[in-house]
Amino acid sequence: MRIALGIEYDGSGFCGWQTQPAGCSIQDRLEAACAAIAGVPVDTICAGRTDSGVHALGQVVHFDCTVERPMSAWVRGVNALLPPAVAVTWAQPVDEAFHARFSACTRSYRYVLLNDAVRPAADQGRVGWYHGTLDVERMREAAACLVGEHDFSAFRSAECQAKSPVRTLHKLSISVSGRYLAFDLCANAFLHHMVRNLVGSLVYVGKGKHPPQWLAGVLQGRDRRLAAPTFDASGLYLMRVDYGDAWNLPEPRQGALSFAGMGSAEMSER
Repeated sequence: MRIALGIEYDGSGFCGWQTQPAGCSIQDRLEAACAAIAGVPVDTICAGRTDSGVHALGQVVHFDCTVERPMSAWVRGVNALLPPAVAVTWAQPVDEAFHARFSACTRSYRYVLLNDAVRPAADQGRVGWYHGTLDVERMREAAACLVGEHDFSAFRSAECQAKSPVRTLHKLSISVSGRYLAFDLCANAFLHHMVRNLVGSLVYVGKGKHPPQWLAGVLQGRDRRLAAPTFDASGLYLMRVDYGDAWNLPEPRQGALSFAGMGSAEMSER
């Protein structure tokens, strides 16, 4: 039987999603908890391998299991064995054709940035931070060139293992709520560090280091050295993974990150 799970986590205390020899990853803890419920080893496959310090509200995984357990066991039972920073939000049997990674149509990330002169304390590890003044309209102008199908080589890390740097960015919006900025991005897939590199470059524009049209030149140059440094992982969240209506999977919980009341100046692919 193939089981799909919805997972949310605070990535601050983990070395990323992917299993590590030290057992410090979210995958390590999830598989150990699932194996305890199943009574046999469990190998999971996720929709997106998040880095150290990156969070998720809508991660999706699947695994195959030869033993039958009620779906409640994969939620409440597994959660009883997980650390407080990780939770299974739903469990559902799926057809064997379902694949958490390859069946996904789009992935949506949000980067939350505190724009304030003073660094965060209560939000430390959960938001990015920039201390200077940011011109959001200039950032939105620069972001418009990124929507669509492009070669995003200028925004991928040297360790990226993707076979192609071409991705389709369906949406990029920058919303403001008080001292917080939310960068919302939706694409068919993302390259390693792509969101954090895009955010860093948009901050360069917002603080006046470069004009908005600079970002189009960086994109066309396809050279990672032309873009801004990779921004802090703390503010990055995998919000949701969409699979279309065929699989009928539950919606992720959005919680405090729904940012009700935020503006919606979006740059969507036309």
